[in-house]
Amino acid sequence: MLVTEVEFQLPKGYVDDAGNLHRDGVMRLATAADEIYPLKDPRVQDWPAYLIVVLLSRVVTRLGGVPEVTAGVIEGLFSEDLAHLQNLYNRVNGLAPTTMTVRCPHCGRDHVTEAVPPGG
Repeated sequence: MLVTEVEFQLPKGYVDDAGNLHRDGVMRLATAADEIYPLKDPRVQDWPAYLIVVLLSRVVTRLGGVPEVTAGVIEGLFSEDLAHLQNLYNRVNGLAPTTMTVRCPHCGRDHVTEAVPPGG
């Protein structure tokens, strides 16, 4: 079965205007439209670095009790949380190799290797 949504917890959390902290959320897999339509956004055309903000606002479907995850909400994240979501986006959409540390049973040393998904 294809998993299309992933739960996450932000390292620091989003603080809304009322001072409430929101850390738990859900991100869905990106579609082609999620990658293409933000390129038409004037904010992205004026400032290409803004692409990740618009992209994440499309794929983060829930963030605590925030009624709607907008570009403004993503803008309000702490840098560590933004980086966390960027890394999660890349992992769940297959855009970055997943690595894991394994211990050699013969020499006892740790080695970093690319993780192979079950059935992969």
